[in-house]
Amino acid sequence: MSAAARSVEGMRILHTSDWHIGRTFHGNSTLDALRGVLDTLTAQVRERGVDVVIVAGDVFDSATPAAACYLLLSETLRGLADAGAQVIVTSGNHDSAARLGFQAGVLRSGIRVLTDPATLAAPVTVDDEHGPVHFYGIPFLEPALLRHLWPGVRTQRDVLAHAMGLVRDDLAARGGRSVAIAHCFAAGVEATPQLERDIQQGGLDVVPISAFTGVDYAALGHIHGRQTLAENVRYAGAPLHYSFGEGSKPRGSWLVELGADGLTAVEWLALPVPRQLVTLRGPLDELLTDPSYAAVQDAWVCAVYTDALPERDPLRRLQERYPHCAMVSHAPAGVRVDERRSYLQRVRAARTDAELVDTFLQHVRQGEGASERESDILRDVLDERIRVEALT
Repeated sequence: MSAAARSVEGMRILHTSDWHIGRTFHGNSTLDALRGVLDTLTAQVRERGVDVVIVAGDVFDSATPAAACYLLLSETLRGLADAGAQVIVTSGNHDSAARLGFQAGVLRSGIRVLTDPATLAAPVTVDDEHGPVHFYGIPFLEPALLRHLWPGVRTQRDVLAHAMGLVRDDLAARGGRSVAIAHCFAAGVEATPQLERDIQQGGLDVVPISAFTGVDYAALGHIHGRQTLAENVRYAGAPLHYSFGEGSKPRGSWLVELGADGLTAVEWLALPVPRQLVTLRGPLDELLTDPSYAAVQDAWVCAVYTDALPERDPLRRLQERYPHCAMVSHAPAGVRVDERRSYLQRVRAARTDAELVDTFLQHVRQGEGASERESDILRDVLDERIRVEALT
C-alpha cells in the first residue's frame, strides 16, 4: 500500500458490478481479457488502500457457468482479499442465486456472497476508526418468486421498496453509516439503445431513486455504463465492453469514501480496454482498401457497408484486413423509395407484372429496383410466360 493510500481517514469502498464472467463477444471468449482487467482492478485495490470491494450482481453471465468461470471468480476473490480488502458479492438476474450462494460457505474469511432475500436486512458490518459501516446486500429480486415471502408485491418497484423498508428498519435499530447494494433498473438512467440486454423499460420495472433514501451510498448494478443518478446513487457499469453500443463508454469502478458523518468523496478509477471497439461505415471497397483505416486493423470492428446492393461474402473479405471484424451489416447510403407509402400501397399501385416485381426488389434491396440488365431478363421471362399461357 502506498503512503498516499491511507491519507484520508474513514473507509474506502470500491464499487464494481456486472462482471458477466463467461459472456462471449460475438462468439469470441472474453475470459482472458476479463482476467487481465480484474488483475488491474486488484492492483488498484492494493495501491489505493481499499477496505471493501462491492460486486453488485451479474457476477456470471449464465445461471450455469462453465468450470473456467468459477476458477476466474475464485482467483479474483482471493486476489482481492490478499490485497487487503473485504469483498461483498450479490447476485444479479444472470446469476443463479443458489449456485452462487453455494460458494458462500466455502469461501475464506473476509469474502461474503449474499444471495438470500430473506436475510437482506442482516448486514455485513465492517468497522473503521469512526465506527461501524453496515453493508446491506440486496440480490436481484424477482417479484413472482417473492409473493409468498412478501405478500402483495407485484413489480420491481414493489420488491425494492419492501426490501429497502426492511433495511431502514434494521438500520434505525443499529445506527451507524450504511451502504445498500442492489441490482435493478432505477429511474433516471440515461435512455440509450445500449441498455443492458435483459432490461425491460416498461414503467412497472422502474425503481424510483427515492427507494434508496436513508443510506449513505447505494451501489447499483444492472446497467453496463457508469451512471450517476444522485451523488450517493450510482451505477459502476461493466469492466469490459460487451457490445459495440457500449464502445464509447469508459470502463472502471467508483472509489467511494465514507467519513465520520457519511459520504465524503467519490472518484472514478478507470480500467484498461483490452481491445478497442470501432464502427466503420462506407462502401465495402473503401473499407477494404482505404489506408486511413490502418490504425484500427487490430480493433474489434463492426462494419457497416453502404453499397447500393448486398455484396458477396463481406465478413470473410473484411476479416482478411480486420482479423477481429465481428459484425457486418448492409445499410445502403441512399433510399430512393417514397417512404411515405407502405409496401402494400406500392404493390396495389403497380399496373403491370414488371412494376410489381420492381416494387418487390425495391422493398428487399433498400430502394434499389431492377437494373437495366435485370429489366431485360424480367421482360423476356414475362413475355415467355404470356406466350406459354396463350398456347395452353
